[in-house]
Amino acid sequence: MIRVLLVDDQQLIRTGLQRILAPRAGFDVVGECSDGSEVEDAVTAHHPDLVIMDARMKDVGGAEATRRLRRRPDSPPVLILTTFDDDEVLSASLRAGASGFQLKDAPGEDLIRAARVVAEGGAWLDPTVTARVLAAYRTTALPTATGTRIEPLSQREREVLAHIGRGLSNAEVAGELHISEVTVKSHIGHIFTKLDLRDRAAAIVFAFDNGIVEPLA
Repeated sequence: MIRVLLVDDQQLIRTGLQRILAPRAGFDVVGECSDGSEVEDAVTAHHPDLVIMDARMKDVGGAEATRRLRRRPDSPPVLILTTFDDDEVLSASLRAGASGFQLKDAPGEDLIRAARVVAEGGAWLDPTVTARVLAAYRTTALPTATGTRIEPLSQREREVLAHIGRGLSNAEVAGELHISEVTVKSHIGHIFTKLDLRDRAAAIVFAFDNGIVEPLA
């Protein structure tokens, strides 16, 4: 079971999310918060594997709550729920360290997949907001290896990078390439070092910018 903390200022939304993320789908909702200000205490109390957080809330929004959470050692990954026109929030959430972005009005199956990928250490971009997220990252991130030639990478490392760019978790990459998760982690470390990338989000941007992954139309 993937232990989930839900953070949204609308009870109706939290109830809907809880129904989607049911035990039969492999999730256990261990706690709920109505504002980002409650997240740190809830994480301490419930030890979730994943935080699913609304982008906009009345007091402390998703970006600020993510930033506070990421200061903690071994903080769980955060999946931000957003709307199509939340460019400012997307940018702030990227800087804060969110691992994924999912539209609120997406089908339940998409939310389930996004939650699994992020919980397992992957990065997730809803196809509808991919271009906006990439643009926000390029504008706000520290310098990365975007534009660097990919020749330093081995063929296997390029394959791993392509799967990362598509949002796959380490476990999913291992399954696709028929290798162990330990080997995947080793390849990812080499990719980050060779391309001077600071995190998985930077790797996704690099993959798109260098044609390793093509944006969905």
